[in-house]
Amino acid sequence: MTTRNAAVQEWQAYLTNRAKRTRDGRFLIHGAEPITRAVAHDWPLETLLYRLGGPELPPWARELIDAGAVPSMGLVPELMAELAETRMGTTELVAVAKCRDLALDDFAPGSPGEAPVVLAVERPASALRLGGLIRTAHAFGAAAVVISGSGVDHYDPQCVRASAGALFALPVFRVPGIAALRGLRDRQAERGIPTQVVGIVDAEAAVSGAVPVDAHALTTATIVVIGDAADLGANWPGACDAVVRVPAAGTLPAPCTAAIALYEIFRQRGALQEAD
Repeated sequence: MTTRNAAVQEWQAYLTNRAKRTRDGRFLIHGAEPITRAVAHDWPLETLLYRLGGPELPPWARELIDAGAVPSMGLVPELMAELAETRMGTTELVAVAKCRDLALDDFAPGSPGEAPVVLAVERPASALRLGGLIRTAHAFGAAAVVISGSGVDHYDPQCVRASAGALFALPVFRVPGIAALRGLRDRQAERGIPTQVVGIVDAEAAVSGAVPVDAHALTTATIVVIGDAADLGANWPGACDAVVRVPAAGTLPAPCTAAIALYEIFRQRGALQEAD
């Protein structure tokens, strides 16, 4: 086995093997938007892997390779196909990137007089939906995303792609549970930024005292927790300052729930821009 083939097998493992990604501290990035945004936000990239032979690489890929800021390596189409995300089929450019382990204890968003928003998700089960949630958080100007408890890996290739590069534009933290969110709330209060932890559930969830999301004041700094009521139920007492619900007829995926909550937050603050 050649050194190159051995390296391809190692990179290929990052597609499906979370333990391997965690142990090596590396993951793969696919797609024009995620890769270009990773570069734009100075994410640590190790290698750009590109397809040899025709057809010609797209201009965005050729520009990144020619810039020379990241080492690059050409692979024959058969090897590149082995590194493609399952949903994509073949691919033209793949970036090998380093993971970043961020500590929530070091996070201090905003300053007195500001009201930053943090979006937290409890035990996410879908990499695609987690990526969509990160993308939604960034689109609405959230300061960070926090993944609470066990759940899918935010460096899973499907999550990375679904985030459309938002993963590289805002900090994403992993914490053992909701207690860490209370700690962030308390540290923010000590900094002169009063902060509330607000859990949001579906209309069908039986959570006593949950009011419609538009009936709760969300103008102060807020940590919004998205999660299933059954999972969060044991943690609600003392964990959240309020519980709100989405007035929908049924259940919604996490990115939709997040979009509703964030829209309402910024609507109440008058921070939404009118479309032309």
